[in-house]
This record gives sequence, C-alpha cells and structure tokens, in this order.
Amino acid sequence: MAKAATVYACAECGYSAGRWFGKCPGCGTFGSLVEEALPEVRAAAARAKPLLRLVDVDVEEAERISTGVPELDRVLGGGLVPASLVLVGGEPGVGKSTLLLSALSAISADRRALLVTGEESTAQVKLRAQRLGGAERVEILAETELETVCATLERERPDVCVIDSVQTLYSSELGSAPGSVAQVREAASRLLRVAKESGVATILVGHVTKDGAVAGPRVLEHLVDCVLQFEGDRYHAHRVLRATKNRFGSTNELGVFEMTGAGLVGVPDPSELFGRTVAGEPGSAVACALEGTRPILLEVQALVSPTDLAMPRRVGTGVDPKRLAMIVAVLSRHAGLALGQADVFVNVAGGVRVDEPGADLPIALAIASAAKSQAVHEGLATFGEIGLTGRLRPAAQAERRLEECAKLGLKTALVPSGTTGRGTLALLTVETLREATRAGLDERRAQDD
Repeated sequence: MAKAATVYACAECGYSAGRWFGKCPGCGTFGSLVEEALPEVRAAAARAKPLLRLVDVDVEEAERISTGVPELDRVLGGGLVPASLVLVGGEPGVGKSTLLLSALSAISADRRALLVTGEESTAQVKLRAQRLGGAERVEILAETELETVCATLERERPDVCVIDSVQTLYSSELGSAPGSVAQVREAASRLLRVAKESGVATILVGHVTKDGAVAGPRVLEHLVDCVLQFEGDRYHAHRVLRATKNRFGSTNELGVFEMTGAGLVGVPDPSELFGRTVAGEPGSAVACALEGTRPILLEVQALVSPTDLAMPRRVGTGVDPKRLAMIVAVLSRHAGLALGQADVFVNVAGGVRVDEPGADLPIALAIASAAKSQAVHEGLATFGEIGLTGRLRPAAQAERRLEECAKLGLKTALVPSGTTGRGTLALLTVETLREATRAGLDERRAQDD
C-alpha cells in the first residue's frame, strides 16, 4: 500500500515544506513544523458561469444587517454585509461568545440567525441565553465536522451564522488535528465559498495564540472580509472592540463595552468613563484622542522615578514604546527636563490603546508633570503632535475634539498654534513643547517627592 503524501507545515505562520526543518524558514520559530497528510486531489469538471455587469447588480443585496448592538455596528461600519465573512478574535474568556449571542438574539427578531457551537453543548449555550434573555428564536447546531456545517448552511441559508469557534472545525479529508494550520485554513476557505454563494453573513470566532495572532496563521486574516479584535482583561469590567481590517468600512472605529451580570453592555459615552482625573494630582493629563469618527477623552498617567540602571527604562502601556522613547528624548533636548537618569512609565487609564499622533502632547505633559511634581491645571485638556525639533503641530479634526471636551465640562484646552475651533472652551495656544510644559503645569500645586 502506497504511503500517503505528507507535508510539514508551521503551526505559527503556515509555511509548508516537503521536509522537516528545526527552524521554520518563514517565521524563524524553532520546532513549529508539524507533519500533515495532504488531502486527496479529485479532478472536477469545470463549468462556465454566466457573467454579470455591475450596472445590473441589485443594490438591495448589499444592505447591511443591523446586529442590534450599536457599538458592534459602529466598528463594522454600519452593520453586517450579506455574504460577508467576519473574523472576531480575542483571548479566551474576554466575552466573544457573549457579545455574539446578544447580537444573534437581536437579529433573530426579524431574520434567521444560526449559532454553530463546537466548544460548548447546546445546554451550556441555553444557560447563557437565559442569563442574557431574548435568545429564544436563535437556531443552534452543535457540530464540528466541516462538511456537515457547510451542507447545513447551503440547505438552510440563514441570514446570519456564527461559528464558535473556527479552531474546533475539522475536515475528514485532512489528516491533521482540529485547530492545526491546515484545518483552520481549509475551514475558512470553504466557509468563505459557502458565504458568498449562499448569501450568508458568517462570523468566525477565533482565539489568539501566544504571539497575538488570531486563530494561528495570518493567512486566515487575508481570507476574511473583516477582522475584529476584542481586547480587555477578563478580570476587568471594560472591553474594547476595534477593527484591524474592514473591506466595507473604516478600521479606525472603536467600540467600548462593559461586562455586567446581564452580558456585555455598550458604553455610549466612553469619555465620561476614561477621561475623569483627580484635581491636583501630578503625573496625570487629559488627552482628547480621535478613534475613527469618535473623539474620546482619556486619562494619561505618568511616573518618573530615579534609577540606578545604566539604561533607564521607558515603559508604555497603551502607547507605542518607540513613540514614547521619542517623546522622552524631545522633552530632554528641547524642554529642559533631566530624564537621562530616570525611569519613565506611561499608562493610558482603562486599558485603551492610543496610536494617533494627537496624543503626543498629553503624554509629554503628563511626563513633565510627574518629573516636576507639579499638577496640570484643573479642567485642562490637550492634544497635538510633537516634532523632533520641539515644535508642535495641530491635530486633525480639532473642532470635534473641542466639542467633546466641552461636553465633559472641561474649561480650557492646551493646543498647538494654528488650531481652529469654535466652542465654549478657552484656547491656550503654544508653539513649542517648552511653552506647553510651562503653560500647562500649575506651579502653585507643586509637591515634594
């Protein structure tokens, strides 16, 4: 009997080769290549399909399906697109299944909604549904065989289907175990084809690996139409949902949820949640960041501590470490702060991550406040980009940021020169970082170390 053809595939990046390597040539990981059996190739008769002009496409076919969860709709770009494939990733226990069951419950009010569960039994899902309430009309299928799932979708053709999770599906044609690179890739490919041909909006749930990749290989993220990342600590109440890829909308939108006894509840005003500070406390500044179309007020915290290390630490939580190192260098060179022998720690309160350049100035102001032990002026918000020369540049959509600051009750905004905007806030305009640190800090509230 002839031996079945095999291939060695990397469990981290999906690289495949005809022989085993101790180190993966694709990603450089040691010991990650696993032997897998190649599926049997069956010759199929090709048949031509009729062509369709764009002018003949019915626009109603592309109408979005509202999930009933406003924060989820915001990140998706307005709702689910029919026949699309969405990947929702996150650490185990972060709340992916709870969020999607709530969405299916709302969708099932006027559309067919199907939940394919491979990790939990139908009884476990029902217990969660009773806790959330209103999921009686959601249809459920407990199955892990890929062929059965695809055949069911082609026959039933629900409007929305959730696969929880893609790592549990397996194809009998492949010799590898469920969750392997080959199985996950095959499952995504077949479900993509079924979703496009049957018009089923499909949502795949995928856990993240130890390096943060969703459901293993990055090739899965290239197959789907939208990739949503669910972030947050399971031991904290708040979660953040952001899009890292979206063919039907922006990837800059942000959704904020709070875990309650009745499931995940959207937070419509995250500025009220994350932007509150304690007056007179050094090392804290209010940043007005822009996430997509939504301005959010965030508390930026900083700690500057003397160190005996030869290389002082620059640790950032919620900010880019490279950008933090650049801001510290500019503060030392152009603002006159002696940070060469001090550790600098920066944290964005609430577990939110900020990557936009408009957060440079509040980060610098928080560091300067901690270094000088002087509190930032009460009721002051700030935003702006810092250049390597120490000059400040205006941030985008300043008017929307100022409106958000006024809504929360702030009185003054420290902004770079050239920033325009209307509102009730008093604008303190500065040109350089040195001027900003002088204007933003309250010398009367200095505290001894």
